[in-house]
Amino acid sequence: MSDARPVRDAVETVIFGTETRGGNLFDVALLITILASVTVVMLDSMDVHHAIYGDIFRTLEIGFTLVFTLEYLVRLWCVRNPLAYAISFWGVVDLLAILPTFLTLFVPEASSLIVIRLLRVLRVFRILHLFELHEEYIEIIGVLRATSRSILVFFSLVMVTVVVFGCLLYVIDGPEHGFVSIPMSIYWAVVTITTVGYGDVVPGTPMGRFIASIGILVGYSILAVPTAIITSKLWERLGSRKAARTLAWNCQVCAGAEHALDAIYCKHCGAEMEVPDELREKRPILP
Repeated sequence: MSDARPVRDAVETVIFGTETRGGNLFDVALLITILASVTVVMLDSMDVHHAIYGDIFRTLEIGFTLVFTLEYLVRLWCVRNPLAYAISFWGVVDLLAILPTFLTLFVPEASSLIVIRLLRVLRVFRILHLFELHEEYIEIIGVLRATSRSILVFFSLVMVTVVVFGCLLYVIDGPEHGFVSIPMSIYWAVVTITTVGYGDVVPGTPMGRFIASIGILVGYSILAVPTAIITSKLWERLGSRKAARTLAWNCQVCAGAEHALDAIYCKHCGAEMEVPDELREKRPILP
């Protein structure tokens, strides 16, 4: 077992890491394979291509599934804690990438679920090292959590508004204009207030059109509310972070304030900063 561990460590570095050339090449090859697999599924869903290339698509799909199954088993083999990987987010995604094909052996209609593999394209973030923005990601998540109650209240008001508009059009226009039921009328209100407006159901009376116009205007107003809530909270948190990273002291030359903790020169006049003794300990150690 000890003789195999170095080999497993080397394989783990390639499969799970992106700091080596081998790891980057592996992830790029994996992404290309995933995209090719999803492309095959999409093309196979089109009757014109399925009729001609159906057998080829099926063979390719089996090949892709075998590759992904082998990759999943190798991940379980080389990782130090297989159970932790299997129940992790990426482990579940990797498992879902291969299950639909085996499921189609018993339920052919499940073939469309193979597009779940597209979730694995998220691994491109590892290659591009975008997770270096982890702090900003946590900041956005914190803002969403902090505004969740406000957004929930807003969403409940939107639901009430949609029901009111739907009921009004059901009463005013009725089945002769396509509003055959209250749920159907609510569906119309949803697509109208969200400014989508599919046009499959439209009011036919002057009063109905007037109500629809009000709904459209309300929809434009509604779109701005959650944006304002989230933006204001994000601005508040960013302001707090900025305040925490600045010193409450002024330049001795121009009296300019709000300097960074590691400021050497004044950002307003360029004069060299003289740090008071009581604030000197707060400054970071400069290289």
